[in-house]
Amino acid sequence: MSMRILIVGGNSTLAHALVPVLSQFAEVMTAGRSGCDVRLDLNGEIDAGAIPRGIDVLINTAASFGTGDAARSMYQIEQTNVLGPLRLCQLCTTLSISHMVQISSIYAHLTAQSPFYTPYSLSKRHAEELIGLYSEQTGLALTVIRPSQFYGTGPACRKHQPFLYTIIDKVANNENVTIYGSNDARRNFIHLDDVAELTAAAIRLKITGSHDCAQLQPVRFSDIIAAAAKAFGSRSQMVFMPQQPDIADNICPADDTLFRLLRQYPRISLELGMAKEAAYRKSMQ
Repeated sequence: MSMRILIVGGNSTLAHALVPVLSQFAEVMTAGRSGCDVRLDLNGEIDAGAIPRGIDVLINTAASFGTGDAARSMYQIEQTNVLGPLRLCQLCTTLSISHMVQISSIYAHLTAQSPFYTPYSLSKRHAEELIGLYSEQTGLALTVIRPSQFYGTGPACRKHQPFLYTIIDKVANNENVTIYGSNDARRNFIHLDDVAELTAAAIRLKITGSHDCAQLQPVRFSDIIAAAAKAFGSRSQMVFMPQQPDIADNICPADDTLFRLLRQYPRISLELGMAKEAAYRKSMQ
């Protein structure tokens, strides 16, 4: 009998990437507020009766990034990103779902001293701590995967990485890329397809615990521009604006624990990722 997997947040970018990968070895269903197999809203009580029976693994890819109103945004983020996963843990217990996978974020590591520290990053850490405690007390098998900033082929990831795609757009148009300040800032990026493949592998092998999922080698803005220029055959260059404040680095320490456990590492380098994007855009012309 094949595994049955329910993806919550079924309209998320990652969910769309996961479905074809997971479907190679499992029956996959999606749940979300609209456009999914099952209607499910993490902001309220979950009707267990509406959930199909016989689910083996529940994956939570849903997340809230907040709204413009600061106070309301904090409440919404905590409601979706913290209490939502807790409700899903309780759902797993109610329906005897033995394994839950929480898609967190590398930003859960950020401290209040980071310029990138936000209610979103704080909520991801809150969720990890809360559902981790639930797992310890109930025996629910729990996997927490923390992707770094991810990008992909085509427009799906543009809303998550607008600055990265602005760089790609400029390079594709053979324009120079202006960077504020004088710091060639570093970032951790990973391709969406790698996140999907590694998550699927973790499910197949039932790897539990909390694990980072990021390329081990950070890249600088200049690396991104160079890789994109090579892919698009562009002469674009990086131009600093030293009169503006520097853009800070935002990187995480290299941790390959998940990859070693899976015996599988990310396969799509920055150069290959940019080549895929260039090929996609050419095919759409």
